Amino acid sequence: MKNSNKYCWIIRKEVTKMRVLKTADYNEMSRKAANIIAAQVITKPDCVLGLATGSSPIGTYKELIRMYENGDLDFSQVKSVNLDEYKGLPRENDQSYYYFMNDNLFNHINIDKANTNVPNGMEPDAEKECARYEELIKSYGGADLQLLGLGHNGHIGFNEPAEQFDKVTHCVDLQPSTIEANKRFFASADDVPKQAYTMGIGTIMNAKKIVVVVSGEDKAEIVKKAFFGPVTPNVPASILQFHPDVTVVCDAAAYSKVEE
Repeated sequence: MKNSNKYCWIIRKEVTKMRVLKTADYNEMSRKAANIIAAQVITKPDCVLGLATGSSPIGTYKELIRMYENGDLDFSQVKSVNLDEYKGLPRENDQSYYYFMNDNLFNHINIDKANTNVPNGMEPDAEKECARYEELIKSYGGADLQLLGLGHNGHIGFNEPAEQFDKVTHCVDLQPSTIEANKRFFASADDVPKQAYTMGIGTIMNAKKIVVVVSGEDKAEIVKKAFFGPVTPNVPASILQFHPDVTVVCDAAAYSKVEE
């Protein structure tokens, strides 16, 4: 019983290391998140950055580009690993995450494109591609800092609500809510890929530091569930409560339900 209590105390101690930074708006959220990433690059110029796509991190990437253009950041030694990629979508497609990263960040900074990595969505053998990508991340020693967004259903990467936390990079069937959320980027919901390759929860949790950016009133309910509710695979992001170094940066609208 004594050991059990000690274990619980350790878990609680780890949870207290999660920091939630409330910002006035999306722009301030983006600046604060970019400052954390910039500090990582300055402290360790050859760091491994885990990167995310979607609308939430775009402002953060704009801030990093601005810092680079001002001569404050050097990405020449940085390596990157992206969270996920749609299965079956060519890299040339403007909705692929490979295209997104080049368009929103890599084309505007001095990172070596050979050191940037996104899962190969055109590899039809899911087991082969997921094993390759997981091994690549391990060969880098994992991410020094992982940037995340937060899905409306609590997904991180494309780790959807499930009965258990998936540990490693895997192929996932996208849930209707995720397809619905992403259809605005496509001609119709029918055009949204139904599967994706994604880092697993275990892969994400192996990152030394994690930064989550969340914006908008439509994310308020899931912010409360994910970071202030019980840890459950039904809300995948809730596992981050057990990571030793997590910073959640959210605007006032996304934080609004927490204060009720």
